[in-house]
Amino acid sequence: MFFSKLKKTYIIAEIGVNHNGSVDLAKKMILKAKKYGANAVKLQTFKAVNLASKNTQKTNYQKKNTKNINENHFQMLEKLELSFSDFIILKKFCDKNKIDFISTPYDVESAKFLKKINTKTIKVASADLVDVQLNRYLSKIKCNVIISLGMANQDEVKRLVKIYKRKKNICLLHCVSNYPSSIASMNLNYLNSLKKLNIIYGLSDHCLSDIPSIVAVSLGAKVLEKHVTINKKMRGPDHASSLNFNEFKNYVINIRKTEITLGKNEKKCQLEEINMKSISRKSIFASKNIKKNDLFSEDNICLKRPGNGLNPIYFYDLIINKKSKFNIKKDQLIEKKHF
Repeated sequence: MFFSKLKKTYIIAEIGVNHNGSVDLAKKMILKAKKYGANAVKLQTFKAVNLASKNTQKTNYQKKNTKNINENHFQMLEKLELSFSDFIILKKFCDKNKIDFISTPYDVESAKFLKKINTKTIKVASADLVDVQLNRYLSKIKCNVIISLGMANQDEVKRLVKIYKRKKNICLLHCVSNYPSSIASMNLNYLNSLKKLNIIYGLSDHCLSDIPSIVAVSLGAKVLEKHVTINKKMRGPDHASSLNFNEFKNYVINIRKTEITLGKNEKKCQLEEINMKSISRKSIFASKNIKKNDLFSEDNICLKRPGNGLNPIYFYDLIINKKSKFNIKKDQLIEKKHF
């Protein structure tokens, strides 16, 4: 079970269609993703003719970012489509460069192809959580499955989970399907609901800020996905809402810092606190001269710095009404041997 063995947040650099149909550009992006700390890259495997009808129009963000009013959604997809042969090349390239290869199939034929080339992790796009044919196929084959939940409601998620009820190696990604998505729309408390499903979960983050991913990690997210691009000004639907690789580098750094900051589920004195603890905490002292066999009381002991003696939270009540075994001078540190 791949997901359950993750010790650190699994970071996916979403290339998507930001290769603009170029294998060489995709390779360049894979190398940069590897260099800057991604665990995996993700692409999109589809045949435009199987994905959309020829009269399908662009979404609002696609119209804004492609700036080609004469091109519809189908025609845009055709230009961004890579062949199955291209994916064989890119899968081998990822294997050679030791970065995980993930792709999103948009139909069963594409999913079968990805299975054939031994793609260990397959991603379901938010739009396709309602594709029962695709999800039923993926639920039956041997692979890890990551599913984005953008645009979903609670009932759809419930029905989706039911399809995968016999498959243990799945991961659900909370997602807001807008490019970019706003901070106000992120609704990250939903991760607490995903946690109750006893399924590994994470975030597909389309914000231009690192904050949602940082918060997600603090809420238990184990997988993060973030779009990347060589240049935000390139023509294409997703470039403007993606991170360039300098931004992605800082993104990964911030996620790793978040993990360090979170630490462990226990409270203990940290190494860097030891000096402070030994000086600024208080110990038990004699507030006046104490004779042998006198009883220790609130009248003859006090608490003051430094904290290199007996810890009052453990020993204050213990010492009260005990007899002193020695003569003790005022302002002398009380030790265990004294009672």
